[in-house]
Amino acid sequence: MNLITEKSNDRSKNIDKKSTIEVLKIMNEEDKLVAYAVEKEIPSIAKAVDEIIKSFQDGGRLIYIGAGTSGRLGILDASECPPTFSTEKDQVVGIIAGGEKAFTEAIEGAEDDTSAGMKDLEDINLTKLDTVVGITASGNTPYVLGAIEYANKIGATTVGLCCNDNSKLPKLASIAITPIVGPEIIAGSTRLKSGTAQKMVLNMLSTASMIGIGKVYNNLMVDLNPSNNKLVDRSKRIIMEATGVKEDIAEKYLELSKNKPKIAIVMIETKCSYDEAVELLDKYDGSIYKAIRYKLSN
Repeated sequence: MNLITEKSNDRSKNIDKKSTIEVLKIMNEEDKLVAYAVEKEIPSIAKAVDEIIKSFQDGGRLIYIGAGTSGRLGILDASECPPTFSTEKDQVVGIIAGGEKAFTEAIEGAEDDTSAGMKDLEDINLTKLDTVVGITASGNTPYVLGAIEYANKIGATTVGLCCNDNSKLPKLASIAITPIVGPEIIAGSTRLKSGTAQKMVLNMLSTASMIGIGKVYNNLMVDLNPSNNKLVDRSKRIIMEATGVKEDIAEKYLELSKNKPKIAIVMIETKCSYDEAVELLDKYDGSIYKAIRYKLSN
């Protein structure tokens, strides 16, 4: 199959004879193409986000599955969700061909095992409530294809993220996201532009979905988990910006809210107790502005 990710890039011919500055300029020019490729896929990304939000609201999960660089990017995005959005550790899951060891070193042949993709989803008890995002630059990785085929059989929503629209994955997944970034500056090295495009899309999928389930207020990450001094300070700044209170008041309410900035904001804005704030947020699916609007209008 004629895959654009495997082609030679005319713009990087003789790159081995270039100066360091010239090499970096070529890389930078090629990287500029990535955002435009992702932009063209926004309608498909939006469809995926809407399905992920529905999965979350129904008690399902977002599951990333891939091999090599693609798998590592999925794990990276999943691992950032608990500290950033206070998600449960199994709400966003990253799976890589070859298991945890493959995150730091290459596991030869793992990506070629079609049945392993299915088994890895079986092992986490995949259900029809989940959304599975298969990630592969080529779009033909057997491990990912096996996983998506299994997810389709279970009835889960399937999303295919790859950088070739003439590959197998876009035809197999119910939603195809295919940012076409063109040939890499080093032929076939898809950790470069393809990897960058995948990271950008994953940022969109997780962040927009978290916004959709009320984990952002204005543009503030109000559901963060203040698990270290830096995040405690950030939590206080978030409360201050959201409510206009001084630092001492923000610190007081952060403590009263049991280190939950989201609850602290509702307590301050509506002058209610911790229990009332929790009840309000539960009533409005975690949306601060809806909770505040309801309380102030009654």
